[in-house]
Amino acid sequence: MSGKALVLGGGGVAGIAWEWGILTGLQEAGVDLTTADLVVGTSAGSVVGAQVAAGIDAGERYEAQLAGAGGEIAAKLSPLMIARFGWVMLRSRSPQQAGAAFGRLALAAATVPEAERRAVIASRLPVQTWPEDRRLLLTAVDAATGEFTVFDSSSGVPLVDAVAASCAVPGVWPPVTIGGRRYIDGGMRSAANVDLAAGHERVVVIAPITQGFGQVADVASQVAQLSGKTTVVSPDQGSKRAIGRNALDPARRAPSARAGHAQAAAVADQVAAVWSD
Repeated sequence: MSGKALVLGGGGVAGIAWEWGILTGLQEAGVDLTTADLVVGTSAGSVVGAQVAAGIDAGERYEAQLAGAGGEIAAKLSPLMIARFGWVMLRSRSPQQAGAAFGRLALAAATVPEAERRAVIASRLPVQTWPEDRRLLLTAVDAATGEFTVFDSSSGVPLVDAVAASCAVPGVWPPVTIGGRRYIDGGMRSAANVDLAAGHERVVVIAPITQGFGQVADVASQVAQLSGKTTVVSPDQGSKRAIGRNALDPARRAPSARAGHAQAAAVADQVAAVWSD
């Protein structure tokens, strides 16, 4: 085993802000996770991971979260869609079957146009090209087949499209068209897809959401399969209150960023014990 991996999980626009707060607070405490050899991003984590891998300063992006909602579109999962999610999780017998069922929900839903959503994703990414000196993995699910898909710099996919696919929450945002296929949120397979960090000596997982259900794998079960030194950072009570019940609400950006920044001091030693040589 060799190298360090940073795994960034899903959690909506509030989760993006919280992750930037955590990363910035850890940097200020002397623990710089942006030096990772591998960055894995799922959903919200794909936004953060793409910029971390590009070398964008975490503090700069943290300040951007405090500045306001920007061009974000307010959204939420309806009670009906949440119920349908639960039904899919209960009825599916494999992760791929669950992915295909989520895909059917996504393809049938009325959402904003795909181009409008892509513009929002692009506005989150100051750097829109794949990193040349860092391995970046972004996760998604094929909406038709349910197959788990991992995009990287060799996939021939524009970075904005890969991030948009990873963030395409079924029933909220449109599936993303890439190479004639449609893709949905990588979180429909796992909130963080930690298993992609297998083989790395040191792994830090920053996950706004850690639980799983049915065929959607939880973070703890995936971490248990890794053989390197690993730690997971998830929201404490203060961060949970800041994120609130609707992580897709742009108004939660600033409170979530501040909460993550404050929480970082409490987890710095825990993270340093895994990350530091």
